Amino acid sequence: MAFDPQFQALYQARTGHDARPLYTMTLDEARAADLAAIQADAGTPEPVAEVVDRTFPGPGGPLPVRIYRPDGATGPLPVLVYFFGGGWTLGSLDTSDATCRSLTNAVGCLTVAVGYRLAPEHVFPAAVEDCFAAVRWVAEQAGQLGADPARIAVGGDSAGGNLSAAVTLMARDAGGPGLLAQLLVYPNTDHLADTASRRENTDPLLFNDKSVQWYWDNYLARPEDGANPLASPLRAADLSGLPQALVLTAEYDPLRDEGEAYAQRLRDSGVQVELTRYHGMPHGFFTMTGTLDAAGRAMDQAAAYLRDAFDRTDDRTDPRG
Repeated sequence: MAFDPQFQALYQARTGHDARPLYTMTLDEARAADLAAIQADAGTPEPVAEVVDRTFPGPGGPLPVRIYRPDGATGPLPVLVYFFGGGWTLGSLDTSDATCRSLTNAVGCLTVAVGYRLAPEHVFPAAVEDCFAAVRWVAEQAGQLGADPARIAVGGDSAGGNLSAAVTLMARDAGGPGLLAQLLVYPNTDHLADTASRRENTDPLLFNDKSVQWYWDNYLARPEDGANPLASPLRAADLSGLPQALVLTAEYDPLRDEGEAYAQRLRDSGVQVELTRYHGMPHGFFTMTGTLDAAGRAMDQAAAYLRDAFDRTDDRTDPRG
């Protein structure tokens, strides 16, 4: 493997610490280890003008959201609704805190991180229904939040990318809320993906094929639920009328090929898509801005993409068709 030199150093350090795969741990152990690793690799979180923790009425009861506001914010601001990663099993608002702070500052937008319900305690479709409810809440409460309801994007990494893609399908089919863009960072897109990247990425020191299967097994009550496009967006019959997308993938990631296949399906359906594969990078690199230069470049790319999408107000296409 031709890892990026910075990641190669991290990988070598990992080999000397007898790191255990998350899927060999108890849920509590895996959740704690995942958060600790993400926070260690993210570096010092950036200050923002304001961070407010609130709740919103989710489908199964109140759910937490964390709202980030940039410095110098005036007037209704564009909004990024962000869904953290963790295979629908791990993660919390703290998982995506550094990422949300960086994007808030670099884009100049409100960022709303959503604390959706986790599996296996809450299986599909709980997470996607929570995320869609959060987007609806943001649109409905835009005036109170100081947000522009005409400039809402969704985004997330890994399972968060999967949820972002699913939410755009729900919003399109429900006739709203209108979404301007989607940021899909190495998303899961197909429960039954049989790809070269799934077969090749088996290293137990990295996110690997067993990791992917463990997460799907936690998320789905029944394997056949994976055929639902809200679980596997690549299996949707129609991807037309969805918002423009930035798809970021990593070379040494079992999800690489299905993320890139989804980008191509979107393109084939008439959706404007920008796709970038980060060479030498593993799954999870996007949040490692404190340790990998490539993570900073990916964050900058995501921010520039969202800024451009929010700024182009004259030639928007209504994502509802």
